Amino acid sequence: MDIKIEYLKKYLSSVYNSNVEIIDIKGIKVEKGEIKGYGYGIPIIIEYKVNGELKKAVLETVKEDIFGHEYISDRVSNIILAYKTFNRLPKHAKAISIGYFTESDDIVKIDDFKEFFLLVEFIQGQLYYKDLEDIKSRGELKDKDIERCRRLSNYLSQIHSLKSKDYKLYMRRIRDLIGHGECIFGLVDSYPSSFEHFSEKEFIEFEKNLINWRWKLKKYSHRLSVIHGDFHPWNIFFFDNDDFIVNDRSRGEYGDPADDVSALTINYLFYSIQKYKKLHGPFETLWLSFFENYLRFTDDEEILRVIQPYFAWRSLVVANPIWYPNLDSAVRKLLFNFTKNVLNIDFFDFKNVNDLLNE
Repeated sequence: MDIKIEYLKKYLSSVYNSNVEIIDIKGIKVEKGEIKGYGYGIPIIIEYKVNGELKKAVLETVKEDIFGHEYISDRVSNIILAYKTFNRLPKHAKAISIGYFTESDDIVKIDDFKEFFLLVEFIQGQLYYKDLEDIKSRGELKDKDIERCRRLSNYLSQIHSLKSKDYKLYMRRIRDLIGHGECIFGLVDSYPSSFEHFSEKEFIEFEKNLINWRWKLKKYSHRLSVIHGDFHPWNIFFFDNDDFIVNDRSRGEYGDPADDVSALTINYLFYSIQKYKKLHGPFETLWLSFFENYLRFTDDEEILRVIQPYFAWRSLVVANPIWYPNLDSAVRKLLFNFTKNVLNIDFFDFKNVNDLLNE
């Protein structure tokens, strides 16, 4: 999307109630060869000065797509929810303002609109997926890898300790887990009609199984907790001192802790399958370290009875040719074995996950 400097200057000046000088504007691009090939929007980095102070922010939009963002109301809803919830989560990038583009490409706070955007503080850190790429390349762990895994586990155990009794929100999150455009049914609909690793019949049986899980999970509304909602390595920024900050909290403030735990740990499995075709080596160490540390601090053994559909959802993401177009076919097959098998167990034995990768 083209941004006119004079309109951006006027908008930012209204946000800060002071004259703003625009220094630089640039897009964030996925580097050539990186495995992830899709995102919900194209962030724009803006560098500017307010009263002589240099600042950076990211202007984020949500693009129209098949993942529940077909209508402008869908996209506006995402942005408003993000604006209202980002700043209430510890260690989250700060939302600064909401605005929108008009048909004339002007940028104003509210009136006749073309598309909305969210302005968020810029994070000067390295995305956590870079760590996983490095581990995959070297085939071994450094001390910092264990430390960062531990810190992420501790963080989730802390935010998940904050509970809510607004149980209708738990029902909403379970309903969204199954039927939302960004979640399971939306991911299923994004797959090609003749997908080589999962037939139409298998998808139908998979969806039927999820209905049983929906009714099972409705009995666990006491688990409603503060969560991030999209806690994966592309939303976590680490600094050199191993501290971190997160971005892009999704779908509200509350849900089941299994949402966050599965969103992160599926990536240890994902990267391990790419390298070893199973959970093995350094990624198995991170997987076990995360779960053992999390369970030690939370004493939440119950999570192992509800995490299965969350893993099915996250597995559908990393196996998806839209999100990850460059995956080896054998990797997709193993992920789909996991996707199907994980729904057929009542207790998730995280120490024997390789059993779920078989046909």
